[in-house]
Amino acid sequence: MYLSRIKLDIEKRKTIKALANPNMFHAAIDSAEGGERKRKLWRVDRLNGNTYLLILSEDKIDFSIVAEQFSDGEVETKSYDALIARSVSGSEWRFKLRANPTVKKFDSNKNKSVNIPHITPNYQLKWLAERAERNGFSVKHDEVFVTENSWIEFRKKSGGKPVKILAVTFEGKLTITNEELFRKAMIGGIGREKAYGLGLLTIVR
Repeated sequence: MYLSRIKLDIEKRKTIKALANPNMFHAAIDSAEGGERKRKLWRVDRLNGNTYLLILSEDKIDFSIVAEQFSDGEVETKSYDALIARSVSGSEWRFKLRANPTVKKFDSNKNKSVNIPHITPNYQLKWLAERAERNGFSVKHDEVFVTENSWIEFRKKSGGKPVKILAVTFEGKLTITNEELFRKAMIGGIGREKAYGLGLLTIVR
């Protein structure tokens, strides 16, 4: 696994458009890999006043085409395998996760089950605690926080049906309880809407 980071030029017209329409980032990331397309997790991250595009991929991919579109900088790529190997049961980490917390409910008007977003921090944190148990880690209520709530609204193509997604950023401390499940979560992501920059779980000591 490889983690790539691109510093975005937020004054670039195409970058401004992509920040409002994540389908543009999704398409650019996919186009960087020729032949067979494998799932890649990604998200837009803000750190120390800068905005970055993080991409987790199974193979080492040349994302220079993505950098040319949205950045004036270079692509930093590092192997993720050593970090995954250090993710052992009982270890504690600081983490960040941008996800789409939802609950499935039956809609009588549509006569089918639909995914309803959790819009309050209380239910969002409850959702995270439930997902944590399924994905091999635990969090304490006073050590994890919702740091951002934002609605993403866009159309996949001109004139297409509008898409509206709630993106929630969680940050705090976690303890790994099952390293096998946790490593799968690091590689495969957590929650829905992964194609649109959600689900990538990152950790640091």
